[in-house]
Amino acid sequence: MKTGCYTAIITPFAGDAVDDDGLDRLVDFQIAGGITGVLAVGTTGESPSLSWDEHNQVVERVARKTKGKCLCIAGTGSNNTREALEATAHAAKAAVDAVLLVDPYYNGPSSLEIRREYIEPVAAAYPDLAIIPYVIPGRTGTQLLPEDLGLLSRRFPNVTTVKEATGNLENMKRTRTCCGPEFTILSGDDGMTLDMMTDTAIDASGVISVVSNVAPAAMTQLVALLADKQHDAAAKLCQDLSPLFGLVTVSTTEGTPFGEVTARFRNPVAIKALMSILGLPSGGCRRPLGKMTRKGIDFVRQTARKVQMANPSILKPAAEFFNVDIDQRLNDDSVLEALIYTDY
Repeated sequence: MKTGCYTAIITPFAGDAVDDDGLDRLVDFQIAGGITGVLAVGTTGESPSLSWDEHNQVVERVARKTKGKCLCIAGTGSNNTREALEATAHAAKAAVDAVLLVDPYYNGPSSLEIRREYIEPVAAAYPDLAIIPYVIPGRTGTQLLPEDLGLLSRRFPNVTTVKEATGNLENMKRTRTCCGPEFTILSGDDGMTLDMMTDTAIDASGVISVVSNVAPAAMTQLVALLADKQHDAAAKLCQDLSPLFGLVTVSTTEGTPFGEVTARFRNPVAIKALMSILGLPSGGCRRPLGKMTRKGIDFVRQTARKVQMANPSILKPAAEFFNVDIDQRLNDDSVLEALIYTDY
């Protein structure tokens, strides 16, 4: 895959249905921001709660919108190899550029099994399609190891990229050792992109980003600066963007009749809340994901205010594309009410 920034795009909803028009506008916004590619129906796109019909329709729509403008990656992973093969068949027919295969979750196969019983069958069945393993043990409870990834990259010419979201720099260095200098490592965590691209033992090529849902131009610029070794300028932009990196998981302490508990809101709850606050197509999350507490929403709004104060150019493209007044919306309490649980 190319060096660059790829957006793990949200799936907007209108009521309980996919908002097709909203999705079109979001993809157009990404293209206008110069994004390298768009990932449809990854975890950020709420793939676990979409039906397969909805899943396939989103892939088709994003593939059509991006054709000739930027790359399209389809999330086709599952904890069921048969489903992954079926989803990849559909994605290939839709003419995507690559598919993303998340490690099988819950049933937790070993790395050997992930390689032999999951990725190899897909890579063998679709030799002309780029296959991107997605390693995120914090979500899946299992992990494709660098050694097995190295074997895959040797045996299959279409396995040349990984989305790396282990959060473990030593694992990333081991991946580089096992897979060689030509293999593409993409960060799966916005906040680690700078470290992964500046560490020569990792030598990452970019990021599959959540934050670029609201700031595609800024995240694209960050990756371009890093690729050009303009480290001082990249570090400054990264610092301005960094409050947004904290939205991937938002934790708050809440009171209950039984004492305090931690409420942990995981991606894409906070980024979709921010998009709703800013006036972008979003529509909230599909159950079992839901709303946030007052403390959570206050954190999201304060995060956006920090970014707007530090560097208003980061959110300016969203304001112009969607014709919204960012400052006004960040100070309008009425836009928050539909996003908050009224009690714990």
